[in-house]
Amino acid sequence: MKKYIFLIIIILLISACSDILDENPKAISTEKFYNTVDEIADATNAIYAPLKGTYAFGIYIPRIMEANADYGYARSGFTSDYQGYSATIITRIGLIWTQLYLSIRNANLVIKNTPNSSGTTDGEKAKYLGEAKFLRAFTYFTLVRFWGGVPIRTEGNMDEINLARSSVNDVYSLILNDLKYSEENLPDVPRLVGAPSKWAAKTLLADVYLNLKDWRNARDKAAEVIKSGKYSLVNVNKSDDFNNLFGSTVSTTPEEIFYMKYIDGTSSDYGWYFLMDLHYSTSTYFGKQGWGNIYTTTDNLVIKNWDNGDLRKQYNLYSCDLGIGTNTLLFKKFYNKDAKTNFSGNDYPLYRYADLLLIYCEAETQTNSAPTADALECLNKIHRRAYGYDPSLVSSSDYKIENYNKDSFIDLIIKERGYETLTEGKRWLELVRTGRASKIISDVKNISIADKHYLMPIPVVETSYNKSIDPIADQNPGY
Repeated sequence: MKKYIFLIIIILLISACSDILDENPKAISTEKFYNTVDEIADATNAIYAPLKGTYAFGIYIPRIMEANADYGYARSGFTSDYQGYSATIITRIGLIWTQLYLSIRNANLVIKNTPNSSGTTDGEKAKYLGEAKFLRAFTYFTLVRFWGGVPIRTEGNMDEINLARSSVNDVYSLILNDLKYSEENLPDVPRLVGAPSKWAAKTLLADVYLNLKDWRNARDKAAEVIKSGKYSLVNVNKSDDFNNLFGSTVSTTPEEIFYMKYIDGTSSDYGWYFLMDLHYSTSTYFGKQGWGNIYTTTDNLVIKNWDNGDLRKQYNLYSCDLGIGTNTLLFKKFYNKDAKTNFSGNDYPLYRYADLLLIYCEAETQTNSAPTADALECLNKIHRRAYGYDPSLVSSSDYKIENYNKDSFIDLIIKERGYETLTEGKRWLELVRTGRASKIISDVKNISIADKHYLMPIPVVETSYNKSIDPIADQNPGY
């Protein structure tokens, strides 16, 4: 274990990132506390810190994902030309990798030590093991989609530095096994707002199955969550009502399944840094300066073809002069006019009920090789809300099943998902998953995607110390 900890410290020193170094003592201290429920809870809470921090979901992951989205552009060294990642971005990719594996390490510690606790019941142990395995599965799900096959570090081999890249199938096998345990052992209601429930595990399972093109299992898991009646769409009558879903003062909503929870603060331990990318110094929508790194334009075809009557469009976009053209637009979904620091209290909606409905809609259509009434109703609920109607009632905005076959309906789902999840860091992964990235990016941005761009490079922070990964032979193609 000491050898492994030493490796982590060396990696973090090389990255020269003080926020990660500040978190490292907390991660190490968790090894000593596994005798009471409070101690196991503290160790479990330590799994979240690397994920929430600036160098993971705090800013770098959504920034890179939004720069690659068909509707998104980036500047200040983060722009995507789809020809592979630049040196600037590759440096940040190394930081993402380090943070994700730090979270996995903390999860492994909980998984390894909790069964030996003498002061907790079997039920309490199972609950925390379920949470740790959920978070480990979520993190490996992120890794496998970004990098493909990666080293699998578990509670059984966490002392080993030299681990080869495992196959994509093996990574998914671990993810599925962890999530099946989690859905059986996580509570019906999460222990804390922001922690996963068994319904979050079922939702993540549905998404994993969707990525594996296991349509029937994706549909069935999503259906279990829908039939539970635990979640519903937040009603919207006018565009500003979306602030009741995405606002900085919202603590939770009936739509929340699994979010990264943030509060206004002075560091990545508390607040969400991504708002700095979404707003600019001249904007009135963020109390701090903002960089305007992520933007779009009125000429972008996704934006241009978006119906102006859609309340999501009215809510999400605003004009702002970034000094790079007169037609630039910034994204307003996440804003905080009262922010006193760079770190805002808006939460990152990793899985909300709208995501779950869209998963079901796509999986149900693929399973039946045609749109069905159930699939159509799920999509119409989201579309009704977008036009200010009650999601549960038939409206004039409804799509009609007779107008679509399987392929055209899948296209419609993908279009609606793009509008619904704007700036949530999900669009690029969806375009890649569905095999539509090449065509859509070409149509919208007139850019051909290089094959190397679909995966990130294995970073030097791994290849410099892991002798089982050759930095050339085992690298992702093109790097």
